[in-house]
Amino acid sequence: METKKRTPYLLIGALFYLVIPFLYLFLADFPERTTLKDGISFLTIGAFFLMLGQFYLTRINKVTLKGNKFTKVIGKHKVIGYVFIPVLMLHPFLVVVPRYFEAGVTPYDAFMTMITTFQSSGIIIGLIAMALMVLLGITSMLRKRMKISYRAWRLSHGLLSIIFVILATWHAIDLGRHTDVIMSTYMIIMAATGIFFLLRLYFLQPQLKGGNNE
Repeated sequence: METKKRTPYLLIGALFYLVIPFLYLFLADFPERTTLKDGISFLTIGAFFLMLGQFYLTRINKVTLKGNKFTKVIGKHKVIGYVFIPVLMLHPFLVVVPRYFEAGVTPYDAFMTMITTFQSSGIIIGLIAMALMVLLGITSMLRKRMKISYRAWRLSHGLLSIIFVILATWHAIDLGRHTDVIMSTYMIIMAATGIFFLLRLYFLQPQLKGGNNE
């Protein structure tokens, strides 16, 4: 029996979604900040790119599935989701953590000001993106209890993911301290590529059967 050669998709994904962004953060000339603030920024950016990489741990990429069992690929999709979702959920709280070590506005006041400043489109978009992320997480955990077909769930999950990624990318570019022109362009390219492949799968390859399980 011929053995199919596996694609090292995890190494490829790590290169594009972790190594390149972090390498740029280290080499670019950003204003100096405290180690704590930079650590929080790097953690959040890493979680953001892991989120974008989720597109390729699905059926959209034949290269990813080459020689790899889909059940194992989707298993990694779930595990990575369990990693980046808590980080992004804690992101609003992490932003104000440095206030504990600075004089002036208290962390609580800074947090309340941040989430109630509706004049900022970036904050509003971020709050909507967070609500969508919660919805994605809940519907994923309760999928087998939902009285809809797997195909219908997969389509709704994909479309919600697209809206979420668009808003999250917009939020990151609008308010991110490390999102200069180069980083913003890279974020847009990586997000747009994943969205394109997902839409191609759903609307240009309707003959592809999604199966009943994963």
